[in-house]
Amino acid sequence: MNLLLLSDEDFLPDGTARLTGRRAQHAREVLRAEAGELLRVGRLGGLVGTGEVLENTEGLLHLRVTLTDPPPTRAGVDLLLAIPRPKALKKVLPAVASLGVDRVVLVNAARVEKSYFDSKVLAPAFVQELLLQGLEQARDTCPPEVLVRERFRPFVEDELDALFGREPLRLLPHPPAHQPLATTGVATAPRVVLAIGPDGGWVPFEAQLLEAHGFHPFTLGPRILRVETAVPVLLGQVALLRENISPPTDR
Repeated sequence: MNLLLLSDEDFLPDGTARLTGRRAQHAREVLRAEAGELLRVGRLGGLVGTGEVLENTEGLLHLRVTLTDPPPTRAGVDLLLAIPRPKALKKVLPAVASLGVDRVVLVNAARVEKSYFDSKVLAPAFVQELLLQGLEQARDTCPPEVLVRERFRPFVEDELDALFGREPLRLLPHPPAHQPLATTGVATAPRVVLAIGPDGGWVPFEAQLLEAHGFHPFTLGPRILRVETAVPVLLGQVALLRENISPPTDR
């Protein structure tokens, strides 16, 4: 936990904040914060700054909060993600929050087990907790919006354009493709939507429907990756290309 996230309910009328539960326990048992020390804090959806410890007792952390700085810049990326295995989703959601994704649409697909939609991982409180873990890691305060859609074709045909708009570059990582990511125009795109399939990949009908709605297929190379690996790899490659970072040269 690199940042203590504060919600509106944590603040008292005098502007100080009282924390209980996991956050207070972390400050006491891990940080061992004492009165007068400054801790990194952020207001959910708002600024980041410091919290001066006024009291740190069993189960209670009292802070004088000063918020001065904006959170990290957004990645400018949305995800259309075939819902992965619940164990994988528990890794993916903190990762996308850490990496500054704005919106995640978890969608059904032919190779998605229907039981995944009954998983407790999709419970709103569980999703929120996973997103907060990612924000705490990255010192961010703005979680992605997470939507769930159980019908693939109606979503793509009826909702996709209205939800994402027509401005973002739509990209489809798809093993049969030959075009590398670097040639898709992602380096200059202000916004990107990535459509990432399940571990078994999109079936031909799904890939064709996405292409018909403006998604450009590309390849990540000869290795086939699981979703929990592919998501951070793809987000990292997009960030690298858009920032135009060159590898160091030998001297």
